Amino acid sequence: MKGDALPLMDYLAGSKNRFVIPVYQRNYDWKETHCKRLFDDLIKVIKNKFRQHFLGSIVSVFNKNGSEYEYLIIDGQQRITSISLLLLAMYNLMRENLIKAKDENLIDLIYNEYLVDQYKNVIKLKLINKDHEAFKRLFEDKAEHIKDSRVTINYEYFYKRIQNENLQPDNLFRALNCLEIIDIQLDDKDKPQLIFESLNSTGLELSEGDKIRNYVLMSLPVKEQNNFYEKYWNRIEENTTQDNEYHADMFIRDYLSVKQRRVPAISSIYFTFKDFVETNNFETEDLLKELLSYSRFYNLLIKPEEHKDKDKNLTSCIYRLNWLKTTVTRPFFLEILRLESEGELSHDDTLNIFLVIENYILRRSVCDMPANALNKLFVALHNEIIKYDGSSQNYFEKLKHALLSKKGNTALPRDEDFIKDFANKDLFSSSNKNKLLYILERLENFGTAESKNIYENFGKIGGYSIEHIMPQKLTPEWTRELGANYQRIYDIWLNKIANLTLTAYNSKYSNKIFSEKRDMKDGFKQSGFRLNLNLSKLDAWGEAELEQRSEELKQRALEIWPLPETNFKASGGEFDTCSLDDEFDLTNKTLKKFAYQDDEYSAKNWIDMFEQVVKMLHSEDRYILNNLADKPGYLFVSHNKDKFTNFIEIDSGLYVRGTTSTKDKISYLKKLFENYQRDPSDLIFYLDN
Repeated sequence: MKGDALPLMDYLAGSKNRFVIPVYQRNYDWKETHCKRLFDDLIKVIKNKFRQHFLGSIVSVFNKNGSEYEYLIIDGQQRITSISLLLLAMYNLMRENLIKAKDENLIDLIYNEYLVDQYKNVIKLKLINKDHEAFKRLFEDKAEHIKDSRVTINYEYFYKRIQNENLQPDNLFRALNCLEIIDIQLDDKDKPQLIFESLNSTGLELSEGDKIRNYVLMSLPVKEQNNFYEKYWNRIEENTTQDNEYHADMFIRDYLSVKQRRVPAISSIYFTFKDFVETNNFETEDLLKELLSYSRFYNLLIKPEEHKDKDKNLTSCIYRLNWLKTTVTRPFFLEILRLESEGELSHDDTLNIFLVIENYILRRSVCDMPANALNKLFVALHNEIIKYDGSSQNYFEKLKHALLSKKGNTALPRDEDFIKDFANKDLFSSSNKNKLLYILERLENFGTAESKNIYENFGKIGGYSIEHIMPQKLTPEWTRELGANYQRIYDIWLNKIANLTLTAYNSKYSNKIFSEKRDMKDGFKQSGFRLNLNLSKLDAWGEAELEQRSEELKQRALEIWPLPETNFKASGGEFDTCSLDDEFDLTNKTLKKFAYQDDEYSAKNWIDMFEQVVKMLHSEDRYILNNLADKPGYLFVSHNKDKFTNFIEIDSGLYVRGTTSTKDKISYLKKLFENYQRDPSDLIFYLDN
């Protein structure tokens, strides 16, 4: 590897030079803000008459191809592409006589030295995929430009900015010649991915998915890079793209969660993936084959509506789960779809598994149970089920048993709690409006083939909306209809499920009294919603009717979201579990073992567990416990053992209180986990049941 400082324009000059963006690189991603920053810097160079302005480093692999000199750009493609777009904008503006240079040779110089090979009429910069096509079109008539390409958008920014600034092209070209780079050329002894990891680029930060693509493909010979990119990685990106946004990084995160039974931090997906691959000694093609296989399952999970070949009941369930934004379930569902693809699960089992997870999610959501507790549950759930008997047999029954066995923050609400909250919670004022719409959609469509696309039509002009039968603003007519206790009825029932329904005529209903909403054109009597069928038969709307509808909807809810039942019983060795972040009273509970960050440890008792965990935390960072010792709020830690009747020596000259209640030990551990910035759900207790 060698690196030299030189002017950027010297680096780019020469008809024989080709600059190739390898297929493992990301697409051109600079936004207008990046282009503006670059142009503003050039303006400063001109105004302040700077001689130099450092642009950053460009890392390349040199490859002589016949009479041509190819530079495979490892790092710096965003800058090179943007400068090329700026030069092309200058050239086209001069060609169109919209700007005029004093130097009559400037237009030919830019075109022949920096944009094309004048002898072979080939564009010097070769981008990847659609970016290259968009760049080529910029040399043609404007009608041929690809308008929705970021290449085109940024070209147009430079094209307009040059005119708006009323810049002399000679001055702008001189400013470009002041740009300095560090030219780093790698040879066959260098490892491009290691160089890439260590660079501190001033350009747009790479996504974790970009880094992973580079890592997987970069070390391969060029021909294999192109082959593997087309055969595997491009298809992986297509499978993980949603709404024109690449989600390869989130897919990889879920893949790693499946493989390692731990959710990596978003900021460390790349390094977690790299460690995983190197630890397991994956061959590149084997790895890409597996990623491609999982990406197909992921595609079903993020875009179920595009899978017309799949069972509609399954795709509809996935669509509903996506409406509820239940991304935490995806690692578990990836394994379920893998098992089905390998013949380990029947399609009926797969469908039933998705449906029971939907029930689990909805019941917990209605009861306002914490969603953050589910990350680790769904990462570990498949392994937990397999552990019952070491096989995937009877999977659905084992799943129901596992969910019914959950306690604390991961518990499955039983019918009494679920129905109580379903009927009595203020569902309308919740920040999660998706939950209410989901509930109303299920109440409307469950059990009928004549379903309405409520999600698609909700919120559109002339579309569906949520209707308060008793309106949000009481009129004098409504207060008379509700009677002497109108305020109490209003306060109790306004936003409960019994007073809510669906309509396409919300604006027409307005605050009309019930009989008018019922009998008017397009009123409840003429409504096409099954939810409104019983409303059309009522004479009035008051507390009695609200209570009656509440009971009807509670029974309907138990039909739609039934509590799972199973006869499966685990054959011994089962424990009640809870984590450090569960609000459990562990007094008089017998501890059998514990797990920390997915590794299990035996423990004689609570004090033995406490000692082991504190020592593990201390081994991770020896500064923290020493710093906390003897501080207010941390008097259970000291450098003076004489402060304690009984003590545990954690390290030389560092002690913690040895005789405390179980409740105190849990309190101390929570404080320590906070200081060590560890997730309390990483510490699991296994209790004798």
